Amino acid sequence: MVYLLVGIGGVFGSLLRYLSSIFVMYLWGGGFPIGTLLINLTGSFLLGLVISQLVIPNKLPSIFLTALTTGVIGSYTTFSTFSYETVYLLESKEYLLGFLYMFISIVGGLFFIRVGMRVRKQEKKASRRIT
Repeated sequence: MVYLLVGIGGVFGSLLRYLSSIFVMYLWGGGFPIGTLLINLTGSFLLGLVISQLVIPNKLPSIFLTALTTGVIGSYTTFSTFSYETVYLLESKEYLLGFLYMFISIVGGLFFIRVGMRVRKQEKKASRRIT
């Protein structure tokens, strides 16, 4: 059953990535791979959010968590495309853009995982103040 749910989640995640890429390319144009960057950063944020909201407090059965994290978010984000686009920039002698892309992708990904995870901590603090 988990395989089926991960597969279904993968369909949704990959379609969301594809549609997001088209939308960003329409707005931004070519050159810098902003589509993949935004997808990977938002995916990092979503993974951090899901982990802090659903995994850590154990709110969903593991089968659904796996479908959501591995299926949807795993298919939405794309390390292989990031790797290809980095190599392409570097081989095109766009060294500054290539290294900037790597830096923003890696540091930004770590940052947004953390931001997503901190949302839960902020909600706990806010609920303590209200009660």
